[in-house]
Amino acid sequence: MTVQASKLTPPQLESVVQFLASAPQEGAQSGSINLCGASQPVGNPLQQPHWNGWGVDLTQRRFQPAAMAQLTPAQVPALKLKWAFGFPGVSQAYGQPTIVGGRLFAGSAGRKVYSLAADTGCQYWVFDAEAPVRAAITVAVNENSWVAYVADQRANVYAINALTGSLVWKKRIDDYTGAVVTAAPTLAGSTLYVATSSTEEGLGVNPAYECCRFRGSVSALDIATGEVRWKSYTIPEEPKPVRKNPQGVQLWGPSGAAVWSSPTVDPQSRRVYVTTGDSYSDPAASTSDAFLAFDADTGKLLWSRQMTANDAFTMGCDLPAPLNSNCPDAKGPDFDFGSSPMLVNLPNGRRALVAGQKSGVVHAVNPDTGEILWQTRVGQGGRVGGVQWGAAADAAMAYVALSDVAMAPAAAGARGAQPTMLGIPLLLDPKAGGGLFALNLQTGAVVWKTPHPGCVERPGCSPAQSGAVTAIPGVIFSGGLDGHLRAYAAADGRIIWDIDTAHEYPTVNGVKAGGGSLDGPGAVVVGGMLYVNSGYSFIGGVPGNVLLAFSVDGK
Repeated sequence: MTVQASKLTPPQLESVVQFLASAPQEGAQSGSINLCGASQPVGNPLQQPHWNGWGVDLTQRRFQPAAMAQLTPAQVPALKLKWAFGFPGVSQAYGQPTIVGGRLFAGSAGRKVYSLAADTGCQYWVFDAEAPVRAAITVAVNENSWVAYVADQRANVYAINALTGSLVWKKRIDDYTGAVVTAAPTLAGSTLYVATSSTEEGLGVNPAYECCRFRGSVSALDIATGEVRWKSYTIPEEPKPVRKNPQGVQLWGPSGAAVWSSPTVDPQSRRVYVTTGDSYSDPAASTSDAFLAFDADTGKLLWSRQMTANDAFTMGCDLPAPLNSNCPDAKGPDFDFGSSPMLVNLPNGRRALVAGQKSGVVHAVNPDTGEILWQTRVGQGGRVGGVQWGAAADAAMAYVALSDVAMAPAAAGARGAQPTMLGIPLLLDPKAGGGLFALNLQTGAVVWKTPHPGCVERPGCSPAQSGAVTAIPGVIFSGGLDGHLRAYAAADGRIIWDIDTAHEYPTVNGVKAGGGSLDGPGAVVVGGMLYVNSGYSFIGGVPGNVLLAFSVDGK
């Protein structure tokens, strides 16, 4: 989801565009690499405790059952750091870890994919991707071999031997300028479903750029070969010339409706569900800011349900002329969906798709028709407000964290440690945003809400809780821009554990590393341990480069 800041100079804007188009190469490994000894898998790793991909399973509920979590509510307050791994040469930690068969797989901003031992953090292998890897990794067991499926920010998908780190196959699923994959591939049977988003919303700040022609998509790939079985766009019609901007540059539309989050798959109905972002140009597409359902076998669009109409936006809309030349007439409000639709069973025997939106509204729809079942407002919403990256759900409740971050560019000449957005110094409002909500799955009623407990006085202080929520039986985990990861009692929302991750750490690989804001991916709980990345600074948070592993009493 694109973040906007006003009062930017042309050099700053150029920096933004360059950042969106690529990322710096990760620096050389420093310190001790801490290689693991030889280890062979035993049995089927997917029958052992694991967290695979984004949301644990095809429903994307981000709920880890007790048998897999092996962590009770009584044990959570005793969680202490067991080990830390530093991502070398980068200042972002955003690839949510995957844990399968005792191995941890994580991508990095430095175009690397790491395989570590989940219990100690020692390194099995490192794989060089073509671009940064922001998406979580999905692992499959094929004919007694492990394969890790990885997607990067040039829309490449890789199949990697999960034991050795060697490449099995590689496929680029979208060669349009700015096409990226931010969401974990979803594996269902022999098919890998991969969604695309893009940076074109930022590229449009250039008045000479013919904005915009990217369309979000979902592709179905054969897991053995990478062959694309089908590819369906979120906007069925191709963009056409619509008007010229004040510089005489041709503009196109409709465009946008990126898919930022992992697809949800229902093997029972043979459907693939996604949520979409806003449009980039006029006319605003009817399938942007929407729930979409595709046929899992053919890719045919079965139904769509839009939640915010006429939402077309680019970064230039918040900027002065001529940088706003490509801004659509609608000028926002920029209410993307960044959350996967959770497929849940309701107490009344029906089912629902549930997802939060940047508008501050949580929606539940009928997965067969798209009919709206309920809608609940939890926040004010905004450019980086509302629900950002995902909720969690158990059998009775949806647990939703609120962002509603408020920020502005820092004063000219501001110095010292402070958060940045794409290199631009920012000031965060220490009193705006935050909170965790429990919603009744059947009615949408707010059962409880727990406000953010307040910020410490330091740069980057914000109560915004933008990261994805994670649930285990009896406990909900939510991280925020203040760098704290908190555990809440599922019954009443009491905070039962609070750890500040925003400081420096000794690391198992000898890399200098520190934590920062928690955003984007959420915590992962497997086999009595909790894993979380610290240092996501895209929306004004504090940068960092560390992966943290906690266990009961640090043992």
